[in-house]
Amino acid sequence: MNDTVEIKVPDIGDFKDIEVIEVLVKPGDAVAKETSLITVESDKETMEIPSPAAGVVKELKLKVGDKVSEGTLIMLLEAAEPAAAAAVPRAAPAAAVASPALARDGAAAAGMSSNAIPAAAPAARSGADLHAEVVVLGAGPGGYTAAFRAADLGKKVVLIERHATLGGVCLNVGCIPSKALLHAAMVVTEAEEMSHSGIAFGKPKIDIDKLRGWKDAVVGRLTKGLASLAKQRKVTTLQGVGKFESPNLIAVETAEGVKRVSFDACIIAAGSRVARIPGFPYDDARLMDSTGALALADIPRRLLVIGGGIIGLEMACVYDALGAKVTVVELADGLIPGADRDLIRPLAKRIEKRYEAIYLNTKVAKLEPRPEGLLATFEGEVKPQQQMFNRVLMAVGRRPNGADIGAERAVVAVDARGFIAVDKQQRSNVPHIFAIGDVCGEPMLAHKATHEAKVAAETIAGHKVAFDAMTIPSVAYTDPEVAWMGLTETEAKKQGIAYDKASFPWAASGRALSIGRDEGLTKLLYDKASKRILGAGIVGVNAGELIAELVLALEMGADMEDIGLTIHPHPTLSETPFFAAEMALGSITDMYLPKKP
Repeated sequence: MNDTVEIKVPDIGDFKDIEVIEVLVKPGDAVAKETSLITVESDKETMEIPSPAAGVVKELKLKVGDKVSEGTLIMLLEAAEPAAAAAVPRAAPAAAVASPALARDGAAAAGMSSNAIPAAAPAARSGADLHAEVVVLGAGPGGYTAAFRAADLGKKVVLIERHATLGGVCLNVGCIPSKALLHAAMVVTEAEEMSHSGIAFGKPKIDIDKLRGWKDAVVGRLTKGLASLAKQRKVTTLQGVGKFESPNLIAVETAEGVKRVSFDACIIAAGSRVARIPGFPYDDARLMDSTGALALADIPRRLLVIGGGIIGLEMACVYDALGAKVTVVELADGLIPGADRDLIRPLAKRIEKRYEAIYLNTKVAKLEPRPEGLLATFEGEVKPQQQMFNRVLMAVGRRPNGADIGAERAVVAVDARGFIAVDKQQRSNVPHIFAIGDVCGEPMLAHKATHEAKVAAETIAGHKVAFDAMTIPSVAYTDPEVAWMGLTETEAKKQGIAYDKASFPWAASGRALSIGRDEGLTKLLYDKASKRILGAGIVGVNAGELIAELVLALEMGADMEDIGLTIHPHPTLSETPFFAAEMALGSITDMYLPKKP
């Protein structure tokens, strides 16, 4: 006769009175040993409680919403074996190390011998609090995409994130809050410039606390949405700093102490951090990085931005609109060095009129804290005099976090700059460990990370996929925006690639004229013989939205006729690639092109 066994909540660490969010069985169900019975959730993570024995569910003793702790009765089970033989496991027990098949296939795909890394030993299970088929280290756009895709493909996933909320740098202190503030800046400047059209508004009254609250609400709505998506997919989340202890074990420093996660496969999505110039007074709150700038503590009277790249100019745009006098210092001979100069010219011309100063070929040699501000000393071709600033923004780039995750203990190769080399399936030199996003190379862009994330997750799930994008677009959300993709003229000249180009000035666009923004330009680069598109650049309002059509054109192998014969709505800014293609074909009627001899 089968014994009736009381199944209770096992040792779940320091957690007490945590909520049951899902009951996975019902009376009459046959369960195997270690079948998940319920899912519980604390503030920091979710976990499944497994059955310690095989048998049939006789009676459930709890429901969704109940609070449980170690020893709480879950159900009565008619055991298929003597009760004494059923050992009670910990919640979400640690399981296997890396799958031998995955390691073997990964090594082959990476062009490595299967013994290129130490064989994963079964001992990697020991001491683990959780086990995951896939663990994802970092929950930025790449990390949460990887976790959700892996879960959708049937994998048991643990997602580790150091921030209090999911979303990583991008959602919490990067892309999303900066775009919210850039929208506010655009409204201010558009209202200001409408006076030229006969509509004058008074000087804006800026409630900095309310503006900050609105920005934070935008971030909060998105991060809460991610938490809900994780719960729906049964992705276990752990908040804390994770570091490898071995090729199959990660230790996570959480608020409740260290929790160890064993895994079959891992996706490193550890991102990047702000680069620093040695010797500056970083303990002075008036020296900000992008995170500090987005916190919007106040609007300084004078702001110095060190770095004329995308991040620096986006934040300069925000603070200029809010009333700060902005000075930009750039070490190179032009702003946003990665873009062609003809695309940067309209932006430079506009901000030269608005900003207090822009210094090129110049560096900040020293910053001295003074009671009244930070005193900047400059060096360069045209050496400016020392100047005092209320705040200084450091925006000289980002550095990958590859050296900060204990990668050496997992035998993952990290180069001197902190990057992890990967193959087209996003595998590192360790076949069951993958890397995506900022940590695996330039460009450090969220949209690159999300595509790499799906490749890594699908590869782990056994799909035959590879990251093989023909181009990754870049966008500066300045005013005006600058966007480019594919081959640039600078690259073409450097590499000796023959090309033709067609540039359509927005001064000939009815839509651009009607919104008072005719400074823009749309440029197409194409092959001389086949007229296939090779690259494109746009500067102007909403350039970041407009570039997507041309990315698709490049991926599809489109030529100038494909674009020029596609009917675009009129009047729109989206017509400008169409007009540029017509210029390449010699069929444009909205401008006069002299006949070539």
